[in-house]
Amino acid sequence: MRITVLVENTSLSDEIIAEHGLSLYIETGDRKILFDMGQSDAFLKNAEKLDLDLSAVDFAVLSHGHYDHGGGIKAFLSVNKKAPVYLTETAFGDYYNASDKYIGLDKELEGNERLIFVDGVEELCANCTLYTCNEKERVYGTEPYGLSVLTDGELKPDGFLHEQYLLVEENGKRILISGCSHKGVLNIAEWFRPNVLVGGFHFMKLDPEGEGKADLKRYAEILMNYGTQYYTCHCTGEEQFAYIKKLMSEKVEYIRSGERINL
Repeated sequence: MRITVLVENTSLSDEIIAEHGLSLYIETGDRKILFDMGQSDAFLKNAEKLDLDLSAVDFAVLSHGHYDHGGGIKAFLSVNKKAPVYLTETAFGDYYNASDKYIGLDKELEGNERLIFVDGVEELCANCTLYTCNEKERVYGTEPYGLSVLTDGELKPDGFLHEQYLLVEENGKRILISGCSHKGVLNIAEWFRPNVLVGGFHFMKLDPEGEGKADLKRYAEILMNYGTQYYTCHCTGEEQFAYIKKLMSEKVEYIRSGERINL
């Protein structure tokens, strides 16, 4: 299995575009998968530079309903004429950031027949399954960091029921792909106990030089207990990654636009 980072906040080279967001191209033994599409068509441009044909993607997955992961849906549908895009039933909710700015998806796409709305557990093929985990107990508390959802005319803290995770089981490994881990990367590691976890940890609001240092230390220690190999990016934050890297050593790596990892 190979994962190519099409878009991330940072880049391996000046030739590959970086933007705040995430898009991963996943090649299993028999499937080509697009996981998230960044906030623009940058993932398409990078795919071309990396000699990847996104028209051949078998299916796409949207991790959650934020623009920096789903802003490129329209661009993907324009170059790939067959692949369904799997997203949760609440992906087109009214989502806002801490400044009350709308950060949701383009509502004009909601009725597109290529979009497949799922909830709970959805088997996509023999070794690929989507999970929302909305029914599971969050053993570790989660913090929305000001992110909200408009409900009954009122902005309320987002519970991230629109977030889902892709589990790929191949060659005896359980590989979990997460977008931002808004339900808590500690909870996700506990629920799945994967061999490999790829995605953002949403640590970027924790100051490793201030009050967030103790939390980051505790989180790193807990993550180390699972024997999982972590590849993180995007909303983890570079400074936050640098701090947990000192604690987790080779158990955690940072992945950037243009990078390929073989699992």
